[in-house]
Amino acid sequence: GTWCPLNMSQQAVNGVSHRGKVLTLDSMNPNVKRVEYAVRGPIVQRAVQIEKELKEGVKKPFTEVIKANIGDAHAMGQKPITFLRQVLALCSYPELLEDNMFPEDAKKRARRILESCGGHSIGAYSASQGIECIRQDVARYIERRDGGIPSSPDNIYLSTGASDAIVTMLKLLVCGEGRSRTGVMISIPQYPLYSAALADLGAVQISYYLDEDKCWSLDVAELRRALNAARQHCNPRVLCIINPGNPTGQVQSRQCIEDVIRFAKEEHLFLMADEVYQDNVYAEGCKFHSFKKVLFEMGPEYSSTVEMASFHSTSKCYMGECGFRGGYMEVINMDPEVKAQLTKLVSVRLCPPVPGQALLDLVVNPPQPDEPSYTTFMKERTAVLAALAEKARLTEETFNTVPGITCNPVQGAMYTFPRITLPQKAIDKAKEEGQVPDMYYCMRLLEEEGICLVPGSGFGQREGTFHFRMTILPPTEKLKVVLQKIREFHLRFTQEFS
Repeated sequence: GTWCPLNMSQQAVNGVSHRGKVLTLDSMNPNVKRVEYAVRGPIVQRAVQIEKELKEGVKKPFTEVIKANIGDAHAMGQKPITFLRQVLALCSYPELLEDNMFPEDAKKRARRILESCGGHSIGAYSASQGIECIRQDVARYIERRDGGIPSSPDNIYLSTGASDAIVTMLKLLVCGEGRSRTGVMISIPQYPLYSAALADLGAVQISYYLDEDKCWSLDVAELRRALNAARQHCNPRVLCIINPGNPTGQVQSRQCIEDVIRFAKEEHLFLMADEVYQDNVYAEGCKFHSFKKVLFEMGPEYSSTVEMASFHSTSKCYMGECGFRGGYMEVINMDPEVKAQLTKLVSVRLCPPVPGQALLDLVVNPPQPDEPSYTTFMKERTAVLAALAEKARLTEETFNTVPGITCNPVQGAMYTFPRITLPQKAIDKAKEEGQVPDMYYCMRLLEEEGICLVPGSGFGQREGTFHFRMTILPPTEKLKVVLQKIREFHLRFTQEFS
């Protein structure tokens, strides 16, 4: 027959290419196949499909898909903070510095940032560790936050959101083969970045469980149990903490942080403190304590020995600027030779996005009381945080009125992780469909109500319990609708399988 180019792969051209693709599922990196990331997983892909169907006029029992699956504040309608965007606009298009519509303090910030950029442009590469004057501002911010405990710009690494720094740090820590392979302790439920990064790096995940009955608190006895069990098959070297918690929204007490630091010292573990929700604390009697502050207040026996990296980001809190990918990490007590290796590793990636660095600078160095933008800035910041606090309360209260749903207080962060009781018949039905029960539940919720949540199984949960994670980010009126729809769905679902 006639030669057909589409048939290329089947044709033995010079007897070589009949082997098919170079890269196949069988020949690809096996670690990558083990990576799972539920926050953008199959449910979300289906949600995107449903949105397309709605656009094409397919009739559904709802008119829009509400995505409460990811902590994406602006996508959910949170308004950007004016001052941050003014300065970024000025940095991106410096001709605007001639314009009278921008306040003087915004111009001053923009000029300072531009002066620190190569060729006075945020389109230039920066130093790999991040722009020097921004790292100084970060260090001063940390000192203010921690009540004067010193911080050095040399220990600050700017990053592409906190995620990038977390993965880089894990990469430095992972080594060994077989039983000497590095083990990393992560909380269950956890944010799937951790399990995904560990799978990718071929490290061993050591799960420790948060106590749902005590508002998802962390108990050192549980850390010890997990550690001892893991010592049989790997070399535990790292302890990861997320505070305030994601997906669980708890805020750790000072006492708990001290206990964790003591444990890390005793067991000779490297501490990783993910503190990206540090401004998101709502509950009465809860206060954010940074791991670094507590470490130093515990005295030199701890503060000069415990190795730690802590992380912060521009993506959450009142800013919600996820898309700019700004963040930083601070390393404490790191071996100077390892630090040189870390600097080398980040330099391979050239530098974090400079607009993200600029944004971070404004977050750590916001308008001061004597500056023209201060009043508006504080008003906007307070409004965002107050709305989140109100939505945290509303979410917890509403869920707890639904038979079969129990919900801990959302003390901080921007998620709730309620527990759902599923009838045995529903569990059997899910198994029949080849799905995890809470995945089946969330899929049905999406198809019937147009609400996109992430099943608890994507974060890890105690055997035999089921949950989902929902962000509290939708605007209050929309959130009320979402909560009402989940309530109706849950009652209907339970009825169907009772």
